Amino acid sequence: MEISAKLSNAPLSAQKARLVGDQIRGLPVDKALDILTFSSKKGGAILKKILLSAVANADHNEGVDIDDLKVSTVFVNEGATLKRFKARAKGRGNRILKRTCHITIKVEETL
Repeated sequence: MEISAKLSNAPLSAQKARLVGDQIRGLPVDKALDILTFSSKKGGAILKKILLSAVANADHNEGVDIDDLKVSTVFVNEGATLKRFKARAKGRGNRILKRTCHITIKVEETL
C-alpha cells in the first residue's frame, strides 16, 4: 500500500526539484532523510518536509511501522509560472519567469 504526500506550487523550478528527488527514490526513509538533511540545495529542505509528512500520514492513517518504510516514488510536475518584468535601459523591460512545481512523494512498507 502506498501512502502519499503532495505539495502544490512549491517556489522552485521542476528541474531543480527533480535533481534532489532522483537521489532519494527507492531508498529507505531513514537514509533518504539523511540525504535531504545534509543536501546543500533548496529542494532538499522542501522535499524533506514532504517526506516527513508522508511518513506521518503512514503512521497516523494506516498504522504502519515507520522503520519499515521506503520511498517508492517521487515525481515532480511543473506548476504555474509567475511572469514578472525587470526594468532595463531606455524604457524597456525583460521578462522574468518565476517557476513553480508540484511535488508528490509516495512511501510504501517493505516486507
